[in-house]
Amino acid sequence: MTIHTSRTRPLGLLALTTLALTLAACDKPNAQNNSGGTAASTETGSASSANTSSTGSNGNSVLVVQESADIPTLDPGTTYDTGSGQVVENLYETLVTYQGNSLTELRPLLATEWNVSDDGKTYRFTLRDGVKFHTGNDFKCADAEYTFRRNLVTNTSDSGNWFLSESLLGTPSNANDDKSITWAKISSAVRCDGETLVFSLPKADPAFLAKLAYTGQSIVDSKHAKEIGEWDGTEATWREAVGKDLTGSPLAQDPSGTGAYRFVSKDATALRAEAFDGYWGDKAGIKNVVIQIVPEAAARIQAFLKGDADLIEAGTRPVVEEQLKGQPGVAILDNLPDTGAWGIFMNEAIKGTDRLGSGKLDGQGIPANFFSDLNVRKGFVAAFDVPTYIKEVQSGKGEPRNFLLPETFPGYDSDLEAPKFDLEAAKAAFEQAWGGQVWQNGFTINATYRAGSTAMQTAMELLKKNIESINPKFKINLVSKQWSDILKDGDAGKEILIMTGWAPDYADPDNFVHTFYSSEGYYHPRAGFTDPQLDAWVQEARSTNDAEKRNELYTNIAKRAMDQAYYILLPSNPGILAYRDNLKGISEDTFNPMLSFRTGTLWKDLSKS
Repeated sequence: MTIHTSRTRPLGLLALTTLALTLAACDKPNAQNNSGGTAASTETGSASSANTSSTGSNGNSVLVVQESADIPTLDPGTTYDTGSGQVVENLYETLVTYQGNSLTELRPLLATEWNVSDDGKTYRFTLRDGVKFHTGNDFKCADAEYTFRRNLVTNTSDSGNWFLSESLLGTPSNANDDKSITWAKISSAVRCDGETLVFSLPKADPAFLAKLAYTGQSIVDSKHAKEIGEWDGTEATWREAVGKDLTGSPLAQDPSGTGAYRFVSKDATALRAEAFDGYWGDKAGIKNVVIQIVPEAAARIQAFLKGDADLIEAGTRPVVEEQLKGQPGVAILDNLPDTGAWGIFMNEAIKGTDRLGSGKLDGQGIPANFFSDLNVRKGFVAAFDVPTYIKEVQSGKGEPRNFLLPETFPGYDSDLEAPKFDLEAAKAAFEQAWGGQVWQNGFTINATYRAGSTAMQTAMELLKKNIESINPKFKINLVSKQWSDILKDGDAGKEILIMTGWAPDYADPDNFVHTFYSSEGYYHPRAGFTDPQLDAWVQEARSTNDAEKRNELYTNIAKRAMDQAYYILLPSNPGILAYRDNLKGISEDTFNPMLSFRTGTLWKDLSKS
């Protein structure tokens, strides 16, 4: 994982651990894995020690899931990956959650209602009565207050607490990196007024409610946490807890939430949970859940086809379509919403000179600001063959995009025409680039892709083929690198052409737009451009609750970004899910891509026939 000691921008992306790089690679492991893909596991182990079958006399009481990699943590305060999130969201609960498959409608969960002040800066939550933690402790406002204060205090780069801090404290940093953060600020930002939870924001944030639905903001059992050695929640000790790594915390080892399932055990080969008899809501349809760690894809597929696993991390779309679809006992849910956004970055301010060749416009290299010329960027954008990419990489699924924002999100304007593949237009742009020097002298440039990623390699090969066909003086060298090296060099602004993406922490367009288009966004070092007009629009959209105005601003951003050809936009990539056909509760109507578990539902909403 990428660890940052200075947090001057949101740390929304971390090194990938559990998501397959089926389209491109998102730096953050909590990318929703709709396609059932896998990343290379660093764990060892097999399903044998779990000694649990999905079938047999007791099969209807067990849900068996096989994954490729381990579950990093069970502490909500640092949960920021799919593997952890799929468990935490079932052991714990948030104040609010998503309504059915909607990305825009939120419903109460541990809160029963809330109201917002006219200026959008004060939120008051009425909390649910009669809720028990797994320890038997009663859920009270003090637990919610402790949870959010703990998240603001610890706020490590391994968590999603940067966006909570951004809303409540006006900075994504913790107190070690931003000295303006005080206990007074933290304690006044979230407090109990009797049994009503009150949030006070320094300015309006239209995404705040969506941020509270993120599983990392789940409410912990404060009494239990303190008893087992977690931070005591007081002003006297808060400084000692700032930035504390919670991955292997006492709470990660001994969780206590209000969710429909309680933790039983976890070892190197499996995690086990069982339905919580004291759950306040509708009872779970399946008594036991076992997540087995099976690194080998072939072993997972064999177990799935035999009925020994109900769900598996299956691999890419071609694997599902060619090896699983149509097999006895297998059901398929296709065309699942894509909530990721992916593109090829053209760095306008390349750092370092070791990969620039001659460093000049002489055909033997490029200058560090090569992509700062609009016509260079237009040429590259027009030379990328999106239709062929969809056909060769995505089995014909997906549509061209006009924005680095999923069309499933508010703010995406489907009426805007996406960039077209047009080699004549590319040629015309290149002829004008750098006053004609590019066309006359040519260039040699390096394009990087992740080793082992067929999707990334194919994208760069398509780009290389088309660019080089325009002018024999144009040369693109393809460079295969380990993903960790690409992350490091990308963050340092050293990569020239890379393909990468983002998956949402919360269902609000700002999570994408600020990341990609703001000069303060996480991806700024990789893109290297600063556009004052975009910066102004992004900031305005972040601070208004007027949905119509926000949509207008996002349309303006999309138009200008396409006119300026800031990114080569990758198409949407609908997901596909294979599951055993005796597993019920899975459908397009119930699938919500903001949930980490691969069915897009909670465990409690599934049953077996």
